[in-house]
Amino acid sequence: MYILSDRINRLAESETLAMTRRSRELKEQGFDVINLSIGQPDFNTPEHIKNAAKEALDQNFTFYPPVNGYPELRKAISLKLKRDNNLDYTPEQIVVSTGAKQALANTMLSLVNPGDEVIVPAPYWVSYREIIKMAEGTSVVIEAGVENDFKITAQQLENAITPKTKVFIFSSPCNPTGSVYSKEELKLLADVFEKHPGIFIISDEIYELINFKGSHESIAQFESIRDRVIIINGVSKGFAMTGWRLGYSVSNLQIAKACDKIQGQVTSGASSISQRAAIAALNTDPAKSEELKEMVTIFKQRRDLFYNLINEIPGFKTNLPDGAFYFFPEITWYFGKTDGQTIINNGTDLCNYILDNAHVALVSGEAFGSNNCIRLSYATSEKDLIESARRIKEVLSRLK
Repeated sequence: MYILSDRINRLAESETLAMTRRSRELKEQGFDVINLSIGQPDFNTPEHIKNAAKEALDQNFTFYPPVNGYPELRKAISLKLKRDNNLDYTPEQIVVSTGAKQALANTMLSLVNPGDEVIVPAPYWVSYREIIKMAEGTSVVIEAGVENDFKITAQQLENAITPKTKVFIFSSPCNPTGSVYSKEELKLLADVFEKHPGIFIISDEIYELINFKGSHESIAQFESIRDRVIIINGVSKGFAMTGWRLGYSVSNLQIAKACDKIQGQVTSGASSISQRAAIAALNTDPAKSEELKEMVTIFKQRRDLFYNLINEIPGFKTNLPDGAFYFFPEITWYFGKTDGQTIINNGTDLCNYILDNAHVALVSGEAFGSNNCIRLSYATSEKDLIESARRIKEVLSRLK
């Protein structure tokens, strides 16, 4: 028996990946499993982006790239920020990473010391708390329920701040709820941060382009706090490039250099071919791309369809999300119910019951800090959405 580090023993396995693995195992046993647990678009990467990758191969972009990314890519990100968000950042303030998850980890490890507090609104993305653990920080969770569209208030934020608060991290559009903070809501949060100049704000904007409200609003737009905002983004969701593993952080120069330093000792630069493909992606104006607009239109159609279907399931209490591709219904109505063999005590029990009996893979809200909820992804076909809703409704009718 080998003794592993306390660091690894503190970490939890990603529940989204664990549920994906369980569903894959059932499929291998011959079951017809519909997987609504995974957070990736079911579209193919646009052709012009794939062509850029092929050209990169032909042009022999097969050597080590700079740790913080090719200058051409960082320039494309800088121009994208101006074009899409009216934000002025230089290429030197940008670090390209192997996915937005690495960009998050780089940032957290650059900012947090042991014992520092990191405020995390719940529901939150599954890896936030585990990355905070790796940085030896302390998570301070603020809960927001479905009745508030899963968004915290400025007063809740103010109440959570202590002298130990170092970082605030959130996503908008949000994974797992799909909630989107408006400019007015972000301004109220920014007003609180103005009064606390020692707090950094990590703004996870990876779902920026999957937004049904119109233009994306970033908390970095408020000049008074911009120097303390770190934007995390990438190409995986909006450009259907999950497997390319390409994300980036945008920050003040000191933090950018720190992220570059950490990355240089962990992975060095992201894949050279992915970077060249990302240049083509980020040079694409979403407002002018019919392909990108069609993806968002299809996601919205699926959202509307699935919203109506899951609202027909007794005991599901949900909001109508304005972005991303998830529903996060509150399901406490089922707690204590049984089919005579299985008793439902929490969201994890309900997800396992649905997977075992309906062969539909979901993720418990426990992974996102809200065990009264479950997450359903609608990044799949309308046929699968209709069939999964039918199966879920049928098996849950057995619980009394």
